[in-house]
Amino acid sequence: MQMTIPSRKEVIKDIKKRKGLVAAVLPIHYSRALLRTFDIYPIELWGPPKVDVSLGGTHLQTYVCSIVHNALSFLKMGALNVADLLLIPHTCDSLQGLASILIDLIKPEQAIFPLYLPRGQREDDLTFLADELHSLYAQLSDFTGKHPSDEDLLAAIKREEMSDLLMAKLYKKKQLMGINNIDFYRLIRSREYLPAEQFSDLADEALQTSGEPIQGIPIILSGIVPEPMEVLSTIDEMNGEVVADDLACCGRRLYEPGTGTDPFRRMAERIIYAPPDPTRGNSIEERVKYLTGMAQNTGAKGIIFYDVKFCEPELFDLPELRNALKEVGLASINVEVNINNPLPHQVATRIGAFLEMLDS
Repeated sequence: MQMTIPSRKEVIKDIKKRKGLVAAVLPIHYSRALLRTFDIYPIELWGPPKVDVSLGGTHLQTYVCSIVHNALSFLKMGALNVADLLLIPHTCDSLQGLASILIDLIKPEQAIFPLYLPRGQREDDLTFLADELHSLYAQLSDFTGKHPSDEDLLAAIKREEMSDLLMAKLYKKKQLMGINNIDFYRLIRSREYLPAEQFSDLADEALQTSGEPIQGIPIILSGIVPEPMEVLSTIDEMNGEVVADDLACCGRRLYEPGTGTDPFRRMAERIIYAPPDPTRGNSIEERVKYLTGMAQNTGAKGIIFYDVKFCEPELFDLPELRNALKEVGLASINVEVNINNPLPHQVATRIGAFLEMLDS
């Protein structure tokens, strides 16, 4: 399937041409709709790879994950000068620490907006997040001088909900589209920076295509982000087929449509009731149930946990999670990478051996 996907630079250039604002957004959960009502376009920052990490290393401990190291280095090298503001969700201690460093020490030209997320799915958690989003609305209103109405917010929410439903359809049709892993995830990950309406157009186009179904060894890919992306090419070359994922940048953000008429509660519902995620405090039992159900629905034979080194929320649960999955007959492998480096040969070798074991 041949598809032209705009680059981040092209999208940012178009935003600036239309006098929109750019928000550099750190992982993971936030409301795209809230930003868009202020004509602010989120461009997500998952690292990125291939930067001089010494620039950020002067402010961070060596055991902080490479996503935070690379993001700070990217900022200090001037690559985020195009951004008008930075939104930093409190996903983990490392990202909260990054927000504190930027607010109290480095103080970049861009405005810094933290976003605090609850760690549960109780009514109190939902209320807390709705209030937090309302507070962010007030801060963005002061920042832009705009005051979007509830109707504006609900229209933006429904636009994002439609885009997310199309992304869910892409996952369901993947094996019938004749698309390999690397090309599929290039499309899915364009959701990180494309406006919802542009992503929806691409998704519609992709859903109209069909090809020879790819009959690879079915697996689930779990973790934060598939960087370096060559891991997907490696899985392709080794006859692996990612039939579903539990990636923070992708599958964990297959948000269901909200149900409320209050826009802030509706935005909060979508995040609170998203798929299980250790950064939001979901239990190991919830994750085991979710992953085993995913395997049963897709025919996946095993799970590759592809983790960023020093990612505490991920790695803390992993031993118990893998043991529980093993007890129900679902094999797994765990590999750790630094997103700034090429895919290590030993990681590729271990993935190949795992796929061969699943196919035996």
